[in-house]
Amino acid sequence: MIKKFPYRYRVLILLFFLSMITYLDRTSISLVGVRIKKEFGLTNEQFGWVLGAFALAYALFEIPSGMLGDRIGQKAVFIRIVLWWSLFTALTGAVTGLVSLVSVRFLFGMGESGAFPTKSGVISRWFPHTEASKSISVIVMGTSAGAAIAPILVIPVAVAFGWRSSFIVNGLLGVLWVLVCVRWFKNFPEEMKGISPEELTLIEKKRRYKNKLHRIDWKQVFKSRSIRALSIMFLCSQCGNYFFLAWMPIYLQEERHFSENSMKIITTFVFIPAIVSSLLAGYISDRLVKKRGLIFGRRSLGMFSLGMMGLLIFMTAITTNNAVAVAFLIMAYLFYLPTVIASVSTCVDIGGENAGTVTGIMNFFGQIGSFILAIIFGKGVDMSHSFVAPLYVLAAVLISGCLLWMAIDPTRTINIEKSAVAEIPVVNKVKPLGNIVQRQ
Repeated sequence: MIKKFPYRYRVLILLFFLSMITYLDRTSISLVGVRIKKEFGLTNEQFGWVLGAFALAYALFEIPSGMLGDRIGQKAVFIRIVLWWSLFTALTGAVTGLVSLVSVRFLFGMGESGAFPTKSGVISRWFPHTEASKSISVIVMGTSAGAAIAPILVIPVAVAFGWRSSFIVNGLLGVLWVLVCVRWFKNFPEEMKGISPEELTLIEKKRRYKNKLHRIDWKQVFKSRSIRALSIMFLCSQCGNYFFLAWMPIYLQEERHFSENSMKIITTFVFIPAIVSSLLAGYISDRLVKKRGLIFGRRSLGMFSLGMMGLLIFMTAITTNNAVAVAFLIMAYLFYLPTVIASVSTCVDIGGENAGTVTGIMNFFGQIGSFILAIIFGKGVDMSHSFVAPLYVLAAVLISGCLLWMAIDPTRTINIEKSAVAEIPVVNKVKPLGNIVQRQ
């Protein structure tokens, strides 16, 4: 008898495609950035405000959207998010200048805010904690897939029909995803028809989500050293991410003097290896947690990957060889996604029933980092007439984020019933590992 494909993995496939469409939409603006700058006569600083408008709106509405998913269920929030962003993605193709472009991208950011926190809330409800990192790695893999597919889809459409047409195509893809979500997805495994009793029992016994109460003491949240360090670390990491999503295609054309077609190929190859690294990182993270404890498992993956990303960005800045620079960029983004997996897994560890809220807090600071990067990077390029100095600054920010992992303790979880911070129960014994005490 053929074993039935588990329902939680079907949910994961749905989330994978959501991530893919999200990053397809998010990356499109930079892929046609040179065309937009030329048509409207924009400087790099002005185009930075276009990129920053999305990140600022995303940040401002991230925490409310994450909380809403925890309170009313992820399905309704998903529908709101995707329909809203699809509308304003399509309307990007109707802008007439800088003001309308900034306005539409701000509204687009409002719509997309909460996507990642809401997905982490689904992981908390639908998956055993032993599968958290692997599940998150599949979601993160979707972001790389979307960013890799974007040049192949967006640039040919822009060349054939103009840059405006590519945004209309992206908007239609979002609407198709909503139709599937409305018809099939459920907030809880017990609501899903056809799920086996064995799978339901496995999920309910081992998931982080334990009840449907959603009280949270904000004083305790902001007193948490781990949440503060996690948030600032993610701000640093998202500066690096937003360089790749928003500025790298322009960097390749204006600083490295690649043609638009060459940029399309390079951009795709930067994101493709990260698909593999995200899957591998999820497996490694779960193995490290099982073998060496929760603290070591999360910290080691986060520190190593973010530190390597910073080093490789620095090496990209100092090399004069275009081929070597491209190789460094590919490797740098390869190391970015493991940091995200460690970060979101830590949010699920800390948040439990409020995983979406904690992820929203972390991602709020992350998007503030994206906003800062979008504005400062473009201004830095205009002032120095080069991308080199801004890349040095970015490398330093990433190394700083790497060091912040030492202050993050995923065993300190927000307890809803007591509205306080409590430790995850210790299994087996406390064992020293180097100079860090590990709970296994």
